[in-house]
Amino acid sequence: MAEETVAMKRSPTQKKYGRIQFAIWLLLLALFLGWIFIWIMSPTKTFRQTWLPRFRAKTNNSTYFGAKGANLLMYTFPVLLIATLGCIYLHIAKRLNNSNIQRCKREVTIWKRPMLIKGPLGVVSGTELAFFLMFIALLLWIFATSLRNSFATITPESAAKDGHKMWEEKLELAALRLGVVGNVCLAFLFFPVTRGSCVLPLLGLTSESCIKYHIWLGHMAMILFTSHGICYILYWIVTDQISQMLKWSKNDISNVAGEISLLSGLFLWIATIPRIRRKAFELFYYTHNLYIIFIVFFIFHVGIPYACIMLPGFYLFLVDRYLRFLQSRRQVCLVSARVLPCEAVELNFSKGHELTYNPTSVMFINVPSISKLQWHPFTVTSNSNLEQDKLSVVIKSEGTWTTKLYQLLSTPSRVDRLGVSVEGPYGPASTNYLRHNTIVMVSGGSGITPFISIIRELIYMNTTFKCKTPKVVLICAFKNSSSLSMLDLILPISGIPSDISNMELQIEAYITRDKELKADGPIHPQAIWFKPNPSDEPVHAILGPNSWLWLGAIISSSFIIFLILIGIITRYYIFPIDHNTNKIFSFPLSAFLNMLVICVSIASVASAAFLWSKKHNAKAAKQIQNLEGSTPTVSPNSMVYSAERELESLPCQTLIHTTNVHFGVRPDLRKMLLEQRGPSVGVLASGPKIMRQEVAAICSLSGLAENLHLESISFSW
Repeated sequence: MAEETVAMKRSPTQKKYGRIQFAIWLLLLALFLGWIFIWIMSPTKTFRQTWLPRFRAKTNNSTYFGAKGANLLMYTFPVLLIATLGCIYLHIAKRLNNSNIQRCKREVTIWKRPMLIKGPLGVVSGTELAFFLMFIALLLWIFATSLRNSFATITPESAAKDGHKMWEEKLELAALRLGVVGNVCLAFLFFPVTRGSCVLPLLGLTSESCIKYHIWLGHMAMILFTSHGICYILYWIVTDQISQMLKWSKNDISNVAGEISLLSGLFLWIATIPRIRRKAFELFYYTHNLYIIFIVFFIFHVGIPYACIMLPGFYLFLVDRYLRFLQSRRQVCLVSARVLPCEAVELNFSKGHELTYNPTSVMFINVPSISKLQWHPFTVTSNSNLEQDKLSVVIKSEGTWTTKLYQLLSTPSRVDRLGVSVEGPYGPASTNYLRHNTIVMVSGGSGITPFISIIRELIYMNTTFKCKTPKVVLICAFKNSSSLSMLDLILPISGIPSDISNMELQIEAYITRDKELKADGPIHPQAIWFKPNPSDEPVHAILGPNSWLWLGAIISSSFIIFLILIGIITRYYIFPIDHNTNKIFSFPLSAFLNMLVICVSIASVASAAFLWSKKHNAKAAKQIQNLEGSTPTVSPNSMVYSAERELESLPCQTLIHTTNVHFGVRPDLRKMLLEQRGPSVGVLASGPKIMRQEVAAICSLSGLAENLHLESISFSW
C-alpha cells in the first residue's frame, strides 16, 4: 500500500496536465455526442425541413465552398477536430504515464465479460454487444424514418403523373434509402483499420483488436449497397428504363460510376470469404486494394457534397496510409536472427532510442526478396524499456511466405544480408497490468509471442522500480517438444538487467503430440549475423518522439490547406461557371478536383513532417554512433545485439525452475482458471480460435468466475 500511495502522488506539473487532459476529454465527449446527435436527427422532418434548409442557406451560398459547405461543417469538421484534440490528449497521457508508471487502477467491470462465445460475431463482450445493437438500431431508425417520410409524399396522383404505379415509386425510394443507410456504414468503416489511429486509443482500443468491427461494418455496407443496386435495376426493368444503367450524368447522380464501385466492392467482398482468405491469402490481399476503385467511383457516383458525410474516417485513413507508405520506402537495419528448432525465427532489428512501444505491439514486415508487395503482421517480443537499441519479432513457419523466410534463414550460407522494410510498430497507447493480482496467459502455438513482451515489461517494472508485480501464470500448449525453444525467448538478451527472482512466475508447458522430449536436431536457437547495408536505417518512429503532436498538426494543417485551396478553386474557377453563365459545373470534374486537392494537401504536409523527423533521426543516430565509438573496449555486437545467453546465468536457472513440462496431454483450462484466487485475475488468451472460445466460455461463467476478467488477443487476419 505504501508503494501505491507514493505512486498516486502527483507533482503540480502533473496535476496541471491532468486538468488540461480532463478539459480536453469533456470537449471531445461534447463533440462526439453532437456528431452522433446529427446522425440521429438526420432522417427526421424537423432536421430535413427546418434545420437543414436554414443551415444550407448560410453555408451553401458561399462562393468558397458551395453545396458541400453544410456537410463539411456538420459531418467532416467535428471528427477531424476530435482527431486533432485526441492527439493532444494522447500526448499528455503519454507524458503522465512515463512519469508515473507505477499507477495502479482497477477498471474491470461486468461489461467486459464475454456475452457471446460462438457464432458469426466471434467472442463479444457486453460492451461490444451493447454498442453493436445500438449501431443496428441507428441503421434501422435512419432507414425506417426516412422511408416513412418519403412514402408519405407518394400519392396515386403523383405516381400517375410520372406514368408509374405506387409500388414502383416506393421501390425506387426504398432503393435510395438503402444506399443512404449503406453510407452510414461506410462513414465508420475506415476507423478500425487506421493503424496509427488517434481516435481508437481514446476508447482504449487498438487497430488489431478492432479488425472484427471493420469486418462487421464491411459486411453490412456490402449487403446494403448490393440491395441498393439490385432494387434500382429491378426498378429500371419494370419501368422500361434499363438504359439508365449506362447513364453518366454531368450534373446529377452517375449510375455507371455506382455500378463500377459496386462491382469492385463485390470482388473485394467475395475474396474475404474465410475459406478463400485462408487458402488463397494473396488473392485476398491483392483484391483488398480494390477499395481505391470502390471509393473513387463512389465519390463520382454520389458527388463530393454527399461524400463529405463519409469523408472524415477515410481522410484519417489516408493520412495514416501515406505515413505508412513513407516509412515503408526505407529499408531497416536487420542485425541478426535466431533460428529456432520449431521452424520459427527471431529477427533482431536496430532501433532508435526515441522509439517506444507498449507490450503486444505489432509490426508489419516486407521482405522484397520473397515478395515485393506482401506485408505481414508479427508481434514485437522485445521491450522498448529494457532493450533500447533492439527490436525483435518472432515469425513461425505456418504459411507460404513465412515458410520461404524460414527456409532462407535456415541455410545461412545462402544469405549474408536480408533487405527488410517495416511499418509500425502499432500497439495500445497505454497498458496497466498492475491492476490485477494475478495474470493468467493462455497461449497455443505461436500465440505465446505477445506474452513474451508482457513478461518482459513486468521484468522491467520489477527490476527498475522494485514494485510489486502480479503473479504470472503462463499456460502454453505446443504440438511438438521442439517448440519448447520458444520459452528461451522469454528472458532478454545477456547484458540487460533482468532479475526475475522476485517475480512470481509459473510456466506450465503442454506438449500435446510427443510423449517425451525429442531432440533430433539442435535444441537451442542458432544465431545468424548479417552485414547491413550502410544505407539501412534503424527502426524509428514515423514522426519522432512527439508523434502524437505531429500527427495532430498534420491532420489539422492538411485540412486547413485543403479548405484554402478548394476555396480558391471554387471562388475563381467553379463559381464563375455556375453563376455567371447558364452552365452547371461538371459534377465528376468537381469530385476529381476535390479528391486531387485532398491528396495534395495530405501528401505535402505529411512529407514535410516526415522529412523533418528523418533529419532529426539522422542526427540522433550520429550521436549514438559517436557515443558507441568512444567505448572501444566493448564490441558493437556484444554491446547491443548479443544473440547468445549464458545458460548457467541466474535468470535462466530461475526460469528453468519455474517451468513444468507435461507431455502427451492438453491443459485442463477450466480447472486451472477456476483455481486462481484473488479479487482480480486478468486472463489473456492468444492462439487458435477454438482455444480462445474455450477460455472465454470459462470466464463468462456466472458465479464461478467472478474474479476472472478476459482480454482476448487475436492476430488472425
